[in-house]
Amino acid sequence: MNVSLARLVRLVPPPPHPRETDWEPVEEALGVALPSDYKELVHVYGGSNWDDYLYVLEPGCPNDNYDLLKWADWKTEDLEGLWEYEKKPDELEEAGARLIPWATTDNGEYLYWLVRPGRQPDDWTVMINEARGDRWEHFPLTCTRFLASALTGELRSALLSTCFPLPVHEYRRLAPM
Repeated sequence: MNVSLARLVRLVPPPPHPRETDWEPVEEALGVALPSDYKELVHVYGGSNWDDYLYVLEPGCPNDNYDLLKWADWKTEDLEGLWEYEKKPDELEEAGARLIPWATTDNGEYLYWLVRPGRQPDDWTVMINEARGDRWEHFPLTCTRFLASALTGELRSALLSTCFPLPVHEYRRLAPM
């Protein structure tokens, strides 16, 4: 277990039954391998809601509204249209750079991996796009380190809700609606 996931487990005890995911078809559909810390996060917690605000996406999520592959398709299409009207963040100016969503929020912010050519998935960092706006933030952290740092208050985002994190953490697996 990676250090950041171990921090999460200490902060929020995981459910008793881990999730099993066949990653090969997921990665084939996305055209890239996914970060190992994300795979561990999904194995331990599954598609999940953190502090009644942040939703971690999961491939084949029991709640179809939070399926990683569906979100990847939607957001890729949305972003292609967005770049026609808004300036791309500087981090995306590198040829071949792209974004893959891994989480969203109740307010409509999107959390992405910044995928850059020549970088291994375990070196991907986090970008956040504000809800209904063109502001972006970049955090040079893995997704589990970002989540653990956000929950402890070690990291603060200008785009995420000021009510996140909660003083006493809440966690729930995403179930069908």
